[in-house]
Amino acid sequence: MKICRNVPLKNFNTFGLEYMADYMIHVKTDKELKTILRGEIKIEKPLLILGGGSNILFTGDYRGTIIKPEFGGIRIEKNEGENVIISAGAGVKWDKLVEWTVNNNLGGLENLSLIPGNVGATPVQNIGAYGVEIKDSIEKVKTFCISDGSIRYFNNSECRFEYRNSIFKTDYNGKYLVTRVYFRLTTNYVLRSDYGSLNDELKKLGKLTLKNIRQAVINIRKDKLPDPELIGNAGSFFKNPVVSKNDTEKLIKEYPQMPVYKQHSGEIKLAAGWLIDQCGWKGKRIGNTGVHNKQALVLVNFGNATGREIFLLSEEIKESVRRKFGIELEREVEVIGTI
Repeated sequence: MKICRNVPLKNFNTFGLEYMADYMIHVKTDKELKTILRGEIKIEKPLLILGGGSNILFTGDYRGTIIKPEFGGIRIEKNEGENVIISAGAGVKWDKLVEWTVNNNLGGLENLSLIPGNVGATPVQNIGAYGVEIKDSIEKVKTFCISDGSIRYFNNSECRFEYRNSIFKTDYNGKYLVTRVYFRLTTNYVLRSDYGSLNDELKKLGKLTLKNIRQAVINIRKDKLPDPELIGNAGSFFKNPVVSKNDTEKLIKEYPQMPVYKQHSGEIKLAAGWLIDQCGWKGKRIGNTGVHNKQALVLVNFGNATGREIFLLSEEIKESVRRKFGIELEREVEVIGTI
């Protein structure tokens, strides 16, 4: 366990915002975490659980204690022939896990390549990309109760997964800390290449294989999304809105080129990036912040932006989409602090 005071947060959030935290505790073992949560070490509250910092927008200094889970390790838990249960610590970088599964010929996570962040955030956010959501592969999630330090496992159904959502963001928001995630993968996989531009990219690589799916996703993401090491950003800032079939039909009459994606529920998912682009935001810069010139879903920090500036830009974007399309965009990024 490592306890630090007056911690600069610039390297702990992918927007690269220069705020401070009163305290940060780096935790690597169950024993260390129990010591903290059971009150054996006095800590300043409130508490914030911070993983890779890729889905966070700080709007000021954090007055309290940040817990940084650094649980590591990837291992095979159970081999059931074609089906294999693996687990990974919450502090493992997500793309390192995806790379490991592909190298071990285990299918299920390849379409989620190069998504930033750590394993611990994946069940919280129900991350997804290119027609795949992590809920389709999660077997169970190991957590610690923040209030008393007890261990609880959540099976897939108990996580109440929805589009970019889970029970850890709703009913149990801030009440449980994820330490390990268990995934059900397979050697008898069905490759998904039918989403967006993925199939076109695959044609450049040759055969439809697990490794080529991963490489195609990486190529697309590198082409469209800015590297946080070079320009501060949190990836997709907004969720893709899901609307009724009737509402979609009305919109298509006015905007026949609007991309739509049918959902199993019968509802329709729209491309938030397309909606934002139609409102003229792609590539637009306002002071130290702006919208990426290749992907309108991505808000960026050009170097000296504040969290408040980025938040206010997101509010302007939401309002313009509301006026033009009658659709309410929802932020995917979690805002920490007051405005």
